[in-house]
Amino acid sequence: MFVPQYVGGKSADAQPFGVYPVQEWFRDSQWAADKSVNSDLDFAFARVGTYQGKNVQDVVGANTVARTPGFTGNVTVIGYPMSKYDTSDQAVNCPTLTGALAGFNQMRIDCAGMWGGVSGGPWFSRVDLSGSGTGEIVGNVGGWNGGGPDVPASDPLYNRITYSPVYGDRFFQLYSDAELGDHTDHGPYQQPTLPYSMGTWDTWRNARLLASGDFWGTGHSDMIAVRNDGRATLYLGDGKGGFVSEQQLVAPNGTWTHAQTITAGDFTGSKQSDLMVRWSDGEVTLYGDVGKNGLNTAGTQMIAPNQTWPHATQITAGPFTAGAGARDLIVRWSDGELTLYTNVSAGTFGKENKLKAPNPSWQDSAGLVGVDFSGSGRRNLMVRWSNGAIDTYPSITASGLGSATRLQGPTPLWTGDLAMTAGNFTANGRSDDLVVRRPDGGTTLYSDTSSTALGTEHVLVAPAS
Repeated sequence: MFVPQYVGGKSADAQPFGVYPVQEWFRDSQWAADKSVNSDLDFAFARVGTYQGKNVQDVVGANTVARTPGFTGNVTVIGYPMSKYDTSDQAVNCPTLTGALAGFNQMRIDCAGMWGGVSGGPWFSRVDLSGSGTGEIVGNVGGWNGGGPDVPASDPLYNRITYSPVYGDRFFQLYSDAELGDHTDHGPYQQPTLPYSMGTWDTWRNARLLASGDFWGTGHSDMIAVRNDGRATLYLGDGKGGFVSEQQLVAPNGTWTHAQTITAGDFTGSKQSDLMVRWSDGEVTLYGDVGKNGLNTAGTQMIAPNQTWPHATQITAGPFTAGAGARDLIVRWSDGELTLYTNVSAGTFGKENKLKAPNPSWQDSAGLVGVDFSGSGRRNLMVRWSNGAIDTYPSITASGLGSATRLQGPTPLWTGDLAMTAGNFTANGRSDDLVVRRPDGGTTLYSDTSSTALGTEHVLVAPAS
């Protein structure tokens, strides 16, 4: 039975809004309470009777259900945790951003307080919490493993990560059956084609190195991420500000955990990007045409293990001194010196040019990327400082760095263990799209960034709440 605002210890007639008997249940015949794709069907309907001649919705109001508009959107999730987790025995609610649960027609949120007991709780696309208490429901707590990760209650993720099935065709077929009183077997479940998902914050917080380049010769950028366990993954861009698939270049291993900094550029002249890696022992290796050759190759040794290059704290490649054909490399050393190498190619760093003598100011540089704001193919140098400020240098020559343009003042949002890269991820043909992975794993693309303002923000991976 359904008892709105149930009061324990009181009889049915003493309940504030009455008692409504469940007369019939409707569920999809293919639903399975497990970790298979059939957990996509974790929803059901109950036909309830009247109380003292009144329908429940006429007494307490009603919500509406609607198709889930997409895997990413704003929702308010409400539920009642078990009393042992919530001694006040009050509903919890969390306004949050949804993301896709990879491999399933389900959504995923990260909200603390979603303990056992919240199962079935509504995901509102809109709700009037201060008035009627009703709104539009586009999901419910449930799905894979019953609606949460397969971890013990002692694990911090137990009450944070929550799932919901997507309301699509199968959901509304069942809804229609319930309205008509039918129990129709709609046959085997064929999972719909799922959009590609880049994963979740708990994976991306371990992506410590990022590099962008045209690794497949498509005319737009892709992105390589190297994770703490040595795994290297190539994410293929769609040229529209998103990514369509991924390719594991290197499985987790001990060697790539020693990669300290990476950058991409066309050093071999093939019109496809190569990846340059500086290792912990000072060796620098160039991997040519990564899209075609991968990273399971010996690569070209730019310099053998040595005592100098372990101090190459940050490196970034791009045509800084001339048009698109220039092969330049900028290195920020641990003592604050800034060096420009021109005419870099496989096996040689070309000509060395000093942009800045050793100094304490540049020791505060927390990240370098090359950005093309004009479409000329020539890159500006973007510098993120340790206090979160961002400057760009538009007039680099072999003899000097030129003056800076302030894009952003100091801010805590851009400090800490943060990785960033810039590439041509959208349709304007410029490498002015900035991808930022923050310490909590949230990853954002700022499209069409200028020298004075960040571009439009697109969430690639929702952050931890």
